Amino acid sequence: MTKGSLYIVSAPSGAGKTSLVNAVVAQLPDVVVSVSHTTRKMREGEVDGVNYHFVDQQRFQKMVDTGDFLEHARVFGNSYGTSRQHIQQQLQSGMDVIL
Repeated sequence: MTKGSLYIVSAPSGAGKTSLVNAVVAQLPDVVVSVSHTTRKMREGEVDGVNYHFVDQQRFQKMVDTGDFLEHARVFGNSYGTSRQHIQQQLQSGMDVIL
């Protein structure tokens, strides 16, 4: 089995990242979007595990301390991180992953 590839889409807010990624995922069945962990509060209409994995700051910090994230950052007072294990599992299964 061929390993998947990791892609990073980066642009300023409002540039169309979500629209671009949604179009790619709709056309390519072997492409998935990474679901980040965050400490921010869930907004109306969001679903835990779909939009983000919502965790408290204590759990987030424990994940940082144990090396669970490929990357993490604090933005506007909230923490965000990408699960190392989840990304590795997706790539090993042959899926391409978009961050």
